Amino acid sequence: VGPLALPLALALGGCAGTPLQPVPAGTPDAPAARVQTAPAWQAPRPADGTPPTIAGPAFDDPLLPQLTTAAQAASPTLAAAAARVARARAGQVAAGAALQPQLDATAGVGRGRQQLGSPVGTQASVGVQAAWEIDLFGAGAAGRDAAQARLDGARAAAQGAQVALAAEVAGSYVALRSCEAQLGPTQADAASRAETTRLTELSARAGFTAPADAALVRATAAQSRGQLVAQRAACDTLVKTLVALTDWPEPELRQRLAAATARLPVATALAVPELPAALLARRPDIAEAERNVLAAAGDRAQAQARERPQLTLSGSLAGVSLRSGQENFSGTTWTLGPLAVNFPLFDGGARAAATAAAAAGYDEAVAAYRAQVRLAVREVEQALVALQSSAEREADALLAARDFEASLRATEARQRGGLASLFDLEAARRNALAAQAALIDLQRERAVAWITLYRAIGGGFDDTRLARGAAP
Repeated sequence: VGPLALPLALALGGCAGTPLQPVPAGTPDAPAARVQTAPAWQAPRPADGTPPTIAGPAFDDPLLPQLTTAAQAASPTLAAAAARVARARAGQVAAGAALQPQLDATAGVGRGRQQLGSPVGTQASVGVQAAWEIDLFGAGAAGRDAAQARLDGARAAAQGAQVALAAEVAGSYVALRSCEAQLGPTQADAASRAETTRLTELSARAGFTAPADAALVRATAAQSRGQLVAQRAACDTLVKTLVALTDWPEPELRQRLAAATARLPVATALAVPELPAALLARRPDIAEAERNVLAAAGDRAQAQARERPQLTLSGSLAGVSLRSGQENFSGTTWTLGPLAVNFPLFDGGARAAATAAAAAGYDEAVAAYRAQVRLAVREVEQALVALQSSAEREADALLAARDFEASLRATEARQRGGLASLFDLEAARRNALAAQAALIDLQRERAVAWITLYRAIGGGFDDTRLARGAAP
C-alpha cells in the first residue's frame, strides 16, 4: 500500500452532498424523512490533492479470509439474522396473499331422519367456498408494501451482521499479530533491565551505587517482568477470542497461526474515484433504517385505511347428493354474495388510536434514520482522521526506530572500545526497543483504522441486491 496520504483526499469537488431520502409511497410528508448531509467530508486534505483510495476488507495475509469464512459459518448472530430474514419473507408472502381471494374446499356427509315417519337419508356434498376482502382504500396494499420493506430491512441487517463480523475477526487478528510482535521488544526490555539490575547490584555491593538507586533499578526490572507476563496473557486471550469466533479447535488454530507469528497484515488498497456523502447509502444499517421508514409509512397508511368502510364479497359452489329411502336426488348449489360493506360507527376510539400509534411509529423511524445517517458520517470522518494521523506519524516513527537502532550500534562499539559503560549500553538498548514498540503500535493503529473505515462505509454491501429481491 502506498503512503496513507493517498487514501485521504477527502474534500473533492465531486463530493457534493446527496440527500439520502426514502420516499414512502402514498405519504405526502415523505420529505420529512430526508437527510441532508454535508457537501464534503470534514477531514484533512492531502497537500497533493490526489484522488482517494479505500482499503477493502482484504489484507496481504492468506489466513485472514479463512478465519472470516469460518466465523461466518459458525456465527450464531448470522444464523439468527438468517432466521429473521426467513420470518420476514413469510410475513411478506402472507401480506401479499391477503390481497387475493381466499378459496377453501369443503366436503361433508351426514345421515339421519329429517321428520318423523320419513325414511333415514344420507346427504353428501363437495364444493368450494370463496371470500375476498376488496382492497377499496389500499389497506392491503399498504400492508404488503410494509411487509416487503421489512423483508428488505432484514436482508440489510443480515448484510450488516456479516460486515460487523468480518471487521471483528480482522480486528482480533490484527490485535493478536500486534501483541505477538510486541512480545519481542517487551521480552528484550525485561532482559535488558535484568542485566542492568545485575550490574547495579555489583556496583552497590562495591559501594559505588547508593542502595536507593539499586532499589529503584530492581523495581523497574520487576515491573518489566510483570509487563511481559501481561503481554503473553493478552496474546493468549486474543487466541481464545479467535477460537470462539471461528469455532476451530485451539490446537489447530495455533498451528495455523504459527506460520506468520508476529507479522502484522497490511491492507491492500481498493481504488475508488470519489468518496462522496452518497457513499453512505452503501451502509447496511442505513439501508435497514430507510426500509424501517418505508415499513412504518405502510403501517400508517394501512391504519388510516382501516378507519374507512370495508368491502367484502363471498360465494360458494357445491355438488350435493341426497338419498332417502328409494329416492335419490343430486345436483349443484351455488351462491354469489353477499357483497357486504362494513361501515365503522363506534369502536371506542380503537381505530383512531391505532392510526395515532402508527403515525408515532413513522415519526420514530424517521428520527432513527436521521440519527443513523449522522452516526455514519461521524464514523467515516473519525476513521479518516485516524488514517491521516497514522500517515503523518509514520515517517517520524520509522526515523525514530532507525536512529535509535543506529545509536544502539554506536554505543555497542563504544562499549567494546571502553568508551561507554554497560549502563550506557542497556539504556541505549531500551530506547531502541521503545522506538520499535511504538512503530509496531502505529502499524496496528493503521490496520485498525482501515478496518474501521471498511466497516464505516458498509464493507462490500450492495444495496441493489435488495431491489432485486436477492437473498442475503
